[in-house]
Amino acid sequence: MATRQLHRLTALKIGKLDAPGHYPDGGNLYFQISETGSRSWIFKFTLRGRSREMGLGPLSSVSLAAARAEATKCRDLLRDGIDPIEARNAEHRKRALDTAGPRLFKTAAAEYIAKHRAGWKNKKHAQQWTNTLATYASPIIGDQDVRDVDTAMIVQVLQPIWIKKRETAFRLRGRLECILDAEKAFGHRGGENPARWRGHLDKLLPKQNRRKKIKHHPALPWQEIPEFMKELRQQRGTAARMLELLILTVVRTQEVQFARPEEFSMRHRVWTVPGERMKMELPLRVPLDERLVKLVEEALPGARDGWLYPGRTKGKPLSNMAMLKVLDRMGYGHITVHGFRSTFRDWVADCTEYADSLAEKALAHAIQNESEAAYRRGDMLERRRKMMSDWARYCAGEMAAVTPLGQGAALQSACS
Repeated sequence: MATRQLHRLTALKIGKLDAPGHYPDGGNLYFQISETGSRSWIFKFTLRGRSREMGLGPLSSVSLAAARAEATKCRDLLRDGIDPIEARNAEHRKRALDTAGPRLFKTAAAEYIAKHRAGWKNKKHAQQWTNTLATYASPIIGDQDVRDVDTAMIVQVLQPIWIKKRETAFRLRGRLECILDAEKAFGHRGGENPARWRGHLDKLLPKQNRRKKIKHHPALPWQEIPEFMKELRQQRGTAARMLELLILTVVRTQEVQFARPEEFSMRHRVWTVPGERMKMELPLRVPLDERLVKLVEEALPGARDGWLYPGRTKGKPLSNMAMLKVLDRMGYGHITVHGFRSTFRDWVADCTEYADSLAEKALAHAIQNESEAAYRRGDMLERRRKMMSDWARYCAGEMAAVTPLGQGAALQSACS
């Protein structure tokens, strides 16, 4: 901060100045004449290595005495390590909050969802936001001004479901935090976010053991897949063929449900699933063996409205429920469609010596190790092609070209 003489300017001297420039009054206060001739007051300062200029107003409305009084306040703030510009902005926000009408939480939540809806993957995600907030948050804080939402209210929202519905509660807390953060950014509230977890709610709510209650999709044991596939091939209808393609490619339900003819290259025997349909939002190349090529070629003549497997309703693909009905019809209602991915993963682990990385890539799983993910940039398509061909042959009941693990003749026979 400058220590030069204060009050270097006078009203008479200011009246005689006309050249553009900055004229010091001392104590960081400057009288400024711009290139256009406008005349105003500037307070210059440096705080934490950052130089800034703060406008104090035009000469027409701020006198020399008033400018000096404002400069004195700014110097006092600087001595306490406070940025005068930030302090003024905070004061403006406070005044706006004091004079504004109530900003209800339910209004803020609805606006947040509307603004972010376009960036979310699907309509279901937006619906989940709406439903959880309406069910658990709105009855308690929906009609509260966002300025008044405090920690006690957030705990009151979360506590009844924190243990019983741990996943819902965990996601709800994050949604509350996002909405309240946005409201603070818009200047509708101040202070710390009462929905933040680390160093706050983690001291008030019991720790959730989120791993303990993971529910796996019921899956068919890999030993039973050849007999199952034999029965599946005898089933007629589009849904049965779609299910067969899903099992042999080990993709997720929506990846095959929304498959489009142009995604399949028969020449290169590759199906490229676009990133917007993938869980990790990255495109996936799926190798196609002879049976898969045949399944796709049989489906192409019936493709309609852009879908490889069109549904009965015009413009929509076949419902994902169609595959579940196939399972029910076959007497396999106790397993899920998604569970066939687990069947494949168990087969790779128990019956082959293919690397885990190949199986994980086929399943389009994220690489948890960040260092490994940074270096593994290829998709190992040709190596996966052999593995998936062995999977198809095993599913067909043929002797797969795999190397059994050294665990005895019984396992070798099971894997043949």
